[in-house]
Parts: sequence; C-alpha cells; structure tokens
Amino acid sequence: MFAIGTLAVYPAHGVGVIESIQERTVGDASQQFYIMRLLDNDMIIMIPKENVRNIGLRSVIDRSSVPEIYRILMDRPGRLNNQTWNRRYRDYMDKIKTGSPFRVAEVLRDLTLLKLEKELSFGERKMLDTAKNLLVKELSLVHNKKEDEIEAKLQELLAQHDEASPS
Repeated sequence: MFAIGTLAVYPAHGVGVIESIQERTVGDASQQFYIMRLLDNDMIIMIPKENVRNIGLRSVIDRSSVPEIYRILMDRPGRLNNQTWNRRYRDYMDKIKTGSPFRVAEVLRDLTLLKLEKELSFGERKMLDTAKNLLVKELSLVHNKKEDEIEAKLQELLAQHDEASPS
C-alpha cells in the first residue's frame, strides 16, 4: 500500500514519511511493519501492514479535496454542540481519531466558534491546537507552502463568521 519515502497521515498524530518496511517476529508469527517517522516531532511509529486499514493510516489528501475542507471551515452550523465540556471533548476526540481531514476541520471550526461564546476548557484548548496543527501540516504539504501561510489562510476562513449567515 505504501512505499518507502511515501508521505502518509497517522490519525491524531499527523503526517509522516514511511522510512522502511521491516519484518519482525511477534510471538510465533512473522509480521511486516511500516516504520514511519512523524514530520512534526521525529517520533517513530511501527505500524503492522495487516492493520493499516483498522488504524486509519491514509495518504495525504489531494488538492481536489481542499475546497471541501475550506467549505467546512466557512460553514456555520445552526446550533453549536450544547453538551457539557467533557462530552464535547469525547465527541471531538472521536472525530480527530478518525484521521479524516474533514472531521478535523469540523473540530477546528466548532471549537473556534465556541471560543467566541465562552472560555474553552484546558482540554478543548489543547484539542483546538491539535486540530489546527494537523490541518496546517497536511495542507502545507498539499500546497507546498509554508505552514504560517496556511495557518493565516485557515484563520481568514474561520474569521468569516461575521459575514456568514447560519446554515
């Protein structure tokens, strides 16, 4: 599925590069593993090849998917999640763990809007940063632009809440 040198996205951790494919013995069975280095922090992750689908390892999105992410960021849900902070936190964490850039964009949008209404909990602030960092890293690779340029673009899209009418 992934070749050495390929960029891939590991859910909730971000973009990494497949550095090697190694065979290791686990118990009595021999398994092949992708050895992936995360770009953000140089962390090494061993991913069993047979478990890639369950883990949610995926290719970096292509340019044709980017407008959908931008649309999600500009969309204004009629009603924000009105649950307790810990329930919201679980729901948002579940979205981030999917590895879907669209679900991550929803988390970034919703927490940014919620931040305008009330103070976020510590966990929500961390999750807001995580969602932003995951999107910024991937979109900067897709567009071959610096991360601060992409972050500015996302902030611009998110700031359009004043002009956007609720959907």
